[in-house]
Amino acid sequence: MRRFLRTVSAAAMVVAASIAVLSPARSETWDIAKAAAPYKGTQLNVIFLDRPGYRAIIKLLPEFEKATGIKVNYEIVPYENTREKEVLNFNGQGDLSIALVDLVWIGEFAENGWIQPIDKFSKDTSITDPNLNLKGFFPLLLDAFGSWGGTVYGLPFDNYSGLLFYNQCMLKEAGFDKPPATWEELLTVYAPKLTNKDKKQYAFALQSLRGETQSADSFMRSLWPHGGTLLDKDFKSNLLSKDSQDGLNFRQKLMAYMPPGIVSWDHAEAVNALAQGQVAMITEWSAFYPTLTDPKTSKLGDCLAVAPEPAGKAGRLPALGGFSLAVSAQAPEKEQKAAWIFIQWATSEAIARAYVDAGGVSGRMAVYEDPQVKATYKFVEPMVASWQKGVPEFRPRFPAWPAISEIVAEFGSKMMLGEVTVEGGAKEIGTRMESVLKKEGYYDGKKKLLQ
Repeated sequence: MRRFLRTVSAAAMVVAASIAVLSPARSETWDIAKAAAPYKGTQLNVIFLDRPGYRAIIKLLPEFEKATGIKVNYEIVPYENTREKEVLNFNGQGDLSIALVDLVWIGEFAENGWIQPIDKFSKDTSITDPNLNLKGFFPLLLDAFGSWGGTVYGLPFDNYSGLLFYNQCMLKEAGFDKPPATWEELLTVYAPKLTNKDKKQYAFALQSLRGETQSADSFMRSLWPHGGTLLDKDFKSNLLSKDSQDGLNFRQKLMAYMPPGIVSWDHAEAVNALAQGQVAMITEWSAFYPTLTDPKTSKLGDCLAVAPEPAGKAGRLPALGGFSLAVSAQAPEKEQKAAWIFIQWATSEAIARAYVDAGGVSGRMAVYEDPQVKATYKFVEPMVASWQKGVPEFRPRFPAWPAISEIVAEFGSKMMLGEVTVEGGAKEIGTRMESVLKKEGYYDGKKKLLQ
């Protein structure tokens, strides 16, 4: 894993050098209508998720379409189906103009040539915002979500940090005036007092549905804070190490204070359980803040509070998640240029405040420096703090991850259900994971370990 960190740092330096070249040092007002004039009438196709950040940009779309004459056609797809749908579209030379790229898909998408590097377009001043300002993104986000092998492919969009959302009224009734600072404190001190199974009230909910939710939001979230990792420095399984086993066994213990059926819960179920007063705490993405503050979907009101994720013995290592928007390489040239205009607008500093107010989470630093934004949105300060010192490799950013994710999801679920022991499941994941990596050339020098 040290090799991982060295490689990530080296790639980040290359990206930083690229940013210096690609960030126009101008402060003009972008005449987006003039830039888009040659592409008026162009139809763009993109996949969106049913999440607050996408609903936010959809609210703002009429402004873009009116100014540019470019039409954005979006399809709402469940997250679990998005990668497969995009890959089929790319392989079949389909109609996607813009790729929605999860941070763990970028290696696969870039290495297969499905997305274009932004410098193909950013050098063209006729279609590039003079205030593009790549330095205005949080460096962690641009590196983790938009970059691969030292090249920037996409701009950060719908960005997440793992946070502790909690019902401070429930905590106060149980005798607590602040949230747990550590995972151990949550398990041994808070959870017993916040769980009343007769009333169907539980201390905590960890979304664990089989799929990426299980592999990333549940399994990996249990490893990192306890000092565990999926892989060691030689890219062999590290799941049988003491720290990794401690993290996975901790998750098993915490299940005693979670609702029955938690293994079938996705994000929506966990968020709703907190919103309706069924659980006292969840660790969820910052993007769900609008759902928890909307009186139509939440009963919390002033009882909602937000804090950083608890610390483990390895420190406070919150989950990192999110997406970038990238130009699809299969689209016709004219469509690609129109897509670049849209991507810049959707991730720009100019609309960042409107995007946040509509329920999105911008990757731009400047918007969170606004005192009014800090005062209005409780999630901002803990989220920004986590982005200063995040874990970009929270999930491995390499093309083999989708195949490994399926393995982790299968046996991670079986562990929680008691169908295999923690040690037995870890052995099975390790064997199958190493088989995938060997087949794909990660042990014989055919592929670099990480970009």
